[in-house]
Amino acid sequence: MVKAAVFAVPGDIATPTGGYAYDRRIIAELGAVGWRADVLGLGEGFPFPSADTRATAGARLAALPRQHPIVVDGLAFGALPKAAQALRASHRLIALVHHPLALETGLSATERAALHTSERSALACARHVIATSTTSARLLAADYGIPSDRLSVVQPGTDRVAARVRENAGEVVLLAVGAVIPRKGYDVLVAALARLARLRWHLVIAGDGGRSPETLRRLEAEIAALDLADRISLLGAVSSEQLASLYQRCDLFVLPSRFEGYGMVFAEAIAHGLPVVGTTAGAIPETVPDAAGVLVPPDDVETLAAALRRLIEDPAERERLAAAARAARFPSWREQAVAFARLLENVE
Repeated sequence: MVKAAVFAVPGDIATPTGGYAYDRRIIAELGAVGWRADVLGLGEGFPFPSADTRATAGARLAALPRQHPIVVDGLAFGALPKAAQALRASHRLIALVHHPLALETGLSATERAALHTSERSALACARHVIATSTTSARLLAADYGIPSDRLSVVQPGTDRVAARVRENAGEVVLLAVGAVIPRKGYDVLVAALARLARLRWHLVIAGDGGRSPETLRRLEAEIAALDLADRISLLGAVSSEQLASLYQRCDLFVLPSRFEGYGMVFAEAIAHGLPVVGTTAGAIPETVPDAAGVLVPPDDVETLAAALRRLIEDPAERERLAAAARAARFPSWREQAVAFARLLENVE
């Protein structure tokens, strides 16, 4: 017998971000383990939707069958405290939190406080909360008051690939993956690489530039001002096939994020045998095995530049990290869907 659930998502589930990628893969894999997962759109503009969008989203959730578990993506759930309050007794609401909304970089103090209050209120109404990392789960318990019996972790899965051994000669090609938004720290990365202009490297950035046009404009201006336009390629959003090819072709993955609720691209890079440079922010230390990467403090240009210098100049060190990356093992998406399905079954 096929069991049914609904995934309620803001915006377009095809959007190329880690959170939406998680949703898509879990939904697809649930179908292979005996669940039918339907998708309900909640509208645009989250986590700051218009009043009309909030009302429409609440009405759409209220119209869903009461017997089915409803998984609401955290980008929307935290912005819908009134709907969550109205439906807490009648519907099996499950919040899927990729990372707390108030921890997005670039928010004003007023916006941060409002999102924290809104999300805390909404999460109090969920029958269960699923976090995508133990780091996020600890934050939700400590800062949002979610009790342990209503809180679980289902990390993203990772596709297993045949990671190649890279040739350590010539120009070192660096890869950064993620939307061009303040949280990803591309400004820090460009500033660090400007200090290494005499070394042989080329940076490829694959990430949607449309989510924060102002951040993209500032990044392009900084690249031009530092005379790095011929050494940094901004590809914009790429397909999954293009991304897989980039993982195979590049020599080193780097992303100096200011926070990550998990950091799927770090796991993907490691699965492709890439050595990694990241930060100690959020769940990145939980995602990156010690032997496969170098982590530096967020917003530390000099330490990032020193780490990159060492790895660009030392092919043996890159290979040592790459060998550990090739040996690393992450759970598959199928395994994580089984864990997700178990939670759906047990939420009353």
